[in-house]
This record gives sequence, C-alpha cells and structure tokens, in this order.
Amino acid sequence: MAENADTPDRVIVPAEKVGDDPTSVAPTAEQERPQLTASDDPAVLADEAEEYDGAVAGGDGEAADTSAGRRRMSLTRLATVGGLTALVAVAGLTGWLGFRAYETHQADAQRDLFLRAARQEAVNMTSVDWEHPDADIHRILDSATGTFHEDFATRSQPFIDAVKKFKSKSVGTVTEAGVESTSSDAAQVLVDMSVKTTLLNQPEQPPRSWRMRISVQKVSAGQAKISNVAFVP
Repeated sequence: MAENADTPDRVIVPAEKVGDDPTSVAPTAEQERPQLTASDDPAVLADEAEEYDGAVAGGDGEAADTSAGRRRMSLTRLATVGGLTALVAVAGLTGWLGFRAYETHQADAQRDLFLRAARQEAVNMTSVDWEHPDADIHRILDSATGTFHEDFATRSQPFIDAVKKFKSKSVGTVTEAGVESTSSDAAQVLVDMSVKTTLLNQPEQPPRSWRMRISVQKVSAGQAKISNVAFVP
C-alpha cells in the first residue's frame, strides 16, 4: 500500500473527453499521413515528369527550329555561292568567246588585206599601155616594197622603152586568187591571171594564162605592199 502512496496516480482520460477539451486538437487525416518527398509522391512524380517532358519537348522544338534555320541559311549560302560561280563562269565564257571572235575578225581582215593587195598588184603589173607607160610603172612601184621595189625600179626604164617601141597594150584580169600561207605580218598569195595583149597594126592575139606567187608584206595598219613576185607553171 505504501508503494501505491509514493507512485502518482495515473489519470486516464477517456477518448471521448478529448473532444470536450477546447484546448486539445485532434489530429486530422492529413496530419496523420506521413510527409512524402517529391520523389515519393506519385502525383508529384507525374507532375514533374510532365514538366520534364514539356521542357524536353520544348528543347527539341527549339533545337529543331535552330537546325531548320541553319539548313535554310546553308541552302541560301549555297545558292548564293552557286549563283556567283555561274555568273563568273558565264562572264569568263563570254569574254573568251568575245576575244576569240575579235581574233577571228582580225585574222580575216588581215587575210583580206593581203589578198586585195596581191590581186591589185597582179592587175597593175599586167596592165600597161604604151601611150602612158610612165604612169603605169609608177603605179606598180607605189604598191611594191623591199627588194622587189628596188629591182623593178632598176628595170623600169628598159621596160618602158620596149612597150613604146612595140606599141603594146596589155590588160590583166584576175581569174582566181587565194592565200597560200600567212603569218602575223606577211603572206603568200597565188593569183591566176588572164592577160590579153595587143600590138599596134598586129592581129589580135588570144588571152594568155599566167600564174604568179606574190609575197605580200604588211607595212602599216591597213596597208600591205608586194615584196616579191614569181611566175609559176
């Protein structure tokens, strides 16, 4: 009994009395539920997963947009470079074709110059009238250059004397002519001639055919003269 006196009596409060005490608060269901971390709560995990998926999806969308933008820039740059390359190629081709056309034109013009000079001198040398031989010889010398000019000038007087003595008149006509070879400033031209010669108080003679190889030398821009003449069969 003594032990019972020393030990304080335990007061047992009935359960129904708890609600009667205004200072006491009964735990709610939420308070009694153990507190979970974000990794333990399925709902939170689901929300976080959805947010992560959205972030990843957004990141992929931005990456896709960036990649598409880069592709568009690459295609634009490629098209620009390709266009410039094509433009340069066309300009180069046009310039080259223009230069080739210019060279061709210049070569044709020079061949024509040589051909005309040879044809004219062939006519000059085969057309001499005894009534005005000095003018005819002067015309031949004006179209000659080099050693041919010197040689013909030396022989011109005996030739004039012979024409006057026989009272001859010759008229030459070019039947065919062509450039045999050419260089930057000279050419060889073959000329076929038909020459009709008449002598005073003599029967008319049939035309004779002559062929000459005429060397032509360019002496200045747009002018060429004869440097040599050779008769060929």
